[in-house]
Amino acid sequence: MLVFWKEKLVFLSVPKTGTTAIEAALAPLASIVVSNPPELKHAPVYRYNRFFRPMFEKACNEENMETLAVMREPISWLGSWYRYRQRDFLVGTNRSTRGMNFDDFVDAYTRGDQPAFANVGSQAKFLEPRPNGTRVNHLFRYEDQPALIGFLEDRLATKIDLPRRNVSEQHPLDLSARTEAKLRRKCSAEFELYDSLS
Repeated sequence: MLVFWKEKLVFLSVPKTGTTAIEAALAPLASIVVSNPPELKHAPVYRYNRFFRPMFEKACNEENMETLAVMREPISWLGSWYRYRQRDFLVGTNRSTRGMNFDDFVDAYTRGDQPAFANVGSQAKFLEPRPNGTRVNHLFRYEDQPALIGFLEDRLATKIDLPRRNVSEQHPLDLSARTEAKLRRKCSAEFELYDSLS
């Protein structure tokens, strides 16, 4: 999470949406950089609403902070998690996807009781508006980097060059029609939210 106090902007870091590169490029400009622990770095809307928003409003007398986030196409997002969990440091743990194919990973993700390796959360849940009206004010598609960069350059009045960071090795992301249909049915909120973004 990055907080740009003067610009009244909070960047909420959705996992697997290029947030490491954005943090590397923009941290020097931020008033607050939350890079650890992961539960705070990747604070979803509900956690922002519960902890950070009240701090800004009550302790700092600031009620006009806007939020920004990035959402990745749902299958691509799961592919990024699958590839990330192939890494050597996870081998031998119950979170490793080493030795399984992408179709099996996605099938496990769609189960009601997800195994640890497929328990990676939900972008729609991360971005879900709160009953009090707290929501993401500016939501961009990961795949539309020019729109995101253009917004940030304008809002922060700076030129931005995003380095590639935290990139996993490439692995085949083949998905059967049956598994994709199941994913789209069981996780329809992910696709509906993504499709609503222009």
